[in-house]
Amino acid sequence: MFDYSLAHWTTFFVAAVLLNLSPGPDIAYILAQTARHGQRSGFVAMFGIWTGAFAHVLLAAVGLSAVLATSATAFSVVKWIGAAYLIWLGIEALRSGGGSYLNDTAAPQTSNARIFRQGMLVAALNPKMAIFFLAFLPQFVVANAGPASAQLFLHGTLIIVVAAFVEPLAVILGARLTSSLKQNVRIAAWMDRGLGAVFVALGVRLALAERG
Repeated sequence: MFDYSLAHWTTFFVAAVLLNLSPGPDIAYILAQTARHGQRSGFVAMFGIWTGAFAHVLLAAVGLSAVLATSATAFSVVKWIGAAYLIWLGIEALRSGGGSYLNDTAAPQTSNARIFRQGMLVAALNPKMAIFFLAFLPQFVVANAGPASAQLFLHGTLIIVVAAFVEPLAVILGARLTSSLKQNVRIAAWMDRGLGAVFVALGVRLALAERG
């Protein structure tokens, strides 16, 4: 069981690394929380994203992701909910005016539990991620290497394991980069505006996405 060639693993891990390096709502959310609340919150956001991604792995393994790929209604419902959520996060950042970055008692605080839940929703409400897993993972299913569902689960889980080697570095570097910048009110305001614009753009892009 799970008897794969070296070429199989090489191809898979190269693809997994490139996947985790590609920009998207997940890495944007992780870096945003790192910049706003520090390294610890960045890691909390990261674990939230991984939890939401793992839900997609489970769905792909049991075949439920096929519903999103074949049902226009199901895809549209999840898509619009996800797009609205991203745009809402963007509007929150735009309205903050830099307050979410400033380290003072007047700045609004966000609990790690809320950051975790938001990260989980950012990943879970992205139907394109579900369809990606459904299209990507079956390419690495090998005949006679075990049940297809087990192979899908293994490779999907390994994508998250690869993320554990990529995203923590982004959190650490992001925390160091912003620590000296966010004390400036003007810079903090522009950081919030930039973040808000990114999330609104990601939400609009998701809203315009097709199942294809």
